[in-house]
Amino acid sequence: MSTLLITHPSSLLHEMGEGHPECPERIQAVMDHLGAEDFAPLLREIAPGVTLEAMLRVHSVRYVKALEDCAPREGYFEIDADTCMNSSTWSAAQHAAGGATSAVDAVFQGRAEKAFVAMRPPGHHAGQESAMGFCFLNNVAIAARHAIVGHGVERVAIVDFDVHHGNGTQEIFYSDRQVLYCSSHEMPLFPGTGRPEDTGHFNQICNVAMQAGDDGTVMREAFRDIILPRVHDFAPDLILVSAGFDAHKHDPLGNLALEPDDFYWMTGKLGDLAHRHCHDRMVSVLEGGYDLEGLAQSAGAHVRALMGR
Repeated sequence: MSTLLITHPSSLLHEMGEGHPECPERIQAVMDHLGAEDFAPLLREIAPGVTLEAMLRVHSVRYVKALEDCAPREGYFEIDADTCMNSSTWSAAQHAAGGATSAVDAVFQGRAEKAFVAMRPPGHHAGQESAMGFCFLNNVAIAARHAIVGHGVERVAIVDFDVHHGNGTQEIFYSDRQVLYCSSHEMPLFPGTGRPEDTGHFNQICNVAMQAGDDGTVMREAFRDIILPRVHDFAPDLILVSAGFDAHKHDPLGNLALEPDDFYWMTGKLGDLAHRHCHDRMVSVLEGGYDLEGLAQSAGAHVRALMGR
């Protein structure tokens, strides 16, 4: 099973100040772990920059122009208390989104069956015209629209297991029949969205609210009973994953209690559905995960499952 790993050095240059949890060390921890011999079979590529056309399928011209204009030459530009830009942020955001679209190209062009985009900043809190929660461009949404427009895909399923709800992704696809968005997340927790009764205009939004302290047993039950059947019934042509690892038991920004084996299990089950419906096509993009050891171990388990190992 061919699996592609995509990254770019700009991920190590974007930073939001000393002590910020969404830090360059996150990518370094993941890439160090994926440098082990077990991961030698991975195909590896450098992420290109995203095209303006791909960005504008999700974000407005006004918003993209504002991000570009806000990028400082030195120091920081603060968007909100949690989210700011340095001189490398705009480049990193463009390569994170470009990595996601390139991964979609790879699985449809036959260069790989599955792909993991190890990039930051994350994306699932970014709305059509809003940056928040460490996010600037919605990478997974840009990838979904790229698959639909660029590759003629009819149905895309996005599964988001970050501990925080992907409010931006939900907003973008709330009225889109072609995209199923399934999210498992802790409530109450930032950003305060993701109620189970929020089901989208065409019943294509599926929110599963977890409670503080829930562990892998509870998460696996939620996947077996709710998320996996929804994805199966949707019969997607492509599965995208918003792979946040902040549901790990040691993460400082969440209160769930997942282990790396739980991420391996979830990924494997999604891979089974990709095999059944999508000719094995599955693309994963990194979202959260702020305990460096937990992030590295969990991302490694996730990638092993993508590789079928």
